Amino acid sequence: MIELRSYRRVFELERRIYRIDRLRLNPAGVPVRGIVYFLVLVAASVLAGAFPPTAMLVSAMPWYLRALVLPGLGAALLALIRLEGRPFHLAARALIGYRACSRQLAGLERRASVGTRWLPPDILLLPDGSDARIRRLRYSGPGAALVTVEHERVEGGAALPWTDLWRRRQRGLLTVRELAGRHPPAQGQVVTLARGARLATLGSPTRARRRSRWPVGRSTPTEPSRSFDR
Repeated sequence: MIELRSYRRVFELERRIYRIDRLRLNPAGVPVRGIVYFLVLVAASVLAGAFPPTAMLVSAMPWYLRALVLPGLGAALLALIRLEGRPFHLAARALIGYRACSRQLAGLERRASVGTRWLPPDILLLPDGSDARIRRLRYSGPGAALVTVEHERVEGGAALPWTDLWRRRQRGLLTVRELAGRHPPAQGQVVTLARGARLATLGSPTRARRRSRWPVGRSTPTEPSRSFDR
């Protein structure tokens, strides 16, 4: 009876060299990848001696130390190393690929790694008038605005402190205030703004608290369409 403690050792095949001609090596054999590691380390030592930053350090060692001993010890150590059951070169390739490549894909495209901050581009929001009330906004002309709710217009802004400075700031301002009407108008009204004119809208608190039972954007006309200049 044979006790198997590791199926990996039984079924994982590894190329080894047991003898060279009549010279018999160790009973366990020398793995071929260890010889490849040795040749790579020898080539690395030769390249290190060709570059000025490391040439002084490499030239200080004897030739047999940098060409035989150190590459042999390094190859033996790398041949013994296994990370999660994988040999050194496979584990190193996986780690380098994990660090260099994107860890997540979205639509077969690379995504930013977890923890990074993504800033979206500027978003243009255009209300379509389907809300239960008028949105508060300020608009500077030239241009035109379509008002489809029952409202009133106040030139020069709402009733606020009457000072000369405030009057100068509110010059050229048209305020459209929503009214809490229950009957939709037959059609909307167009407010045309000249260059430099400003439009401000105010919603109705009463209408905001009451749930609308008709399509928003329809109210009673208060006055015909006209142009507003500064």
